[in-house]
Amino acid sequence: MRAVLDPNVLISAVLSRSGAPAQVLEAWAQGEFELAISPALIAELERALAYPKLRELISESEAEEFVGWLRAAAELVDDPGAEPAIRSDDPGDDYLIALAAELQVPLVSGDRHLLDLADRLPVFTPRRFLELLQRSTGAPD
Repeated sequence: MRAVLDPNVLISAVLSRSGAPAQVLEAWAQGEFELAISPALIAELERALAYPKLRELISESEAEEFVGWLRAAAELVDDPGAEPAIRSDDPGDDYLIALAAELQVPLVSGDRHLLDLADRLPVFTPRRFLELLQRSTGAPD
């Protein structure tokens, strides 16, 4: 299985090493699924990690190390070539919808604008994605 993780999930994983986002990232690190990233996703992640509010919690060196790890270990794919057929109420999220749709993979997000589209797109919270992974691998709960 392959998936796209919203930058908010990646940031949450760094902020709390014990929550569902961190468990999703750990599942990827253990090879339970393939993580697809794109230049636009990495650029959004880098911008967000540089916000003063986050900089107080994640140092510049930690942010650079994290992004470097993602660049080295995740599957870098091209940014989507077309606008998504289904749009978010937040236009800034549309590239994530387009990326997941183009790759035909689930999108994992904590963003309500995206989760509200779950009846039309494969969008999962980190917790629900972990459940999906468990079912697909046959791992016990």
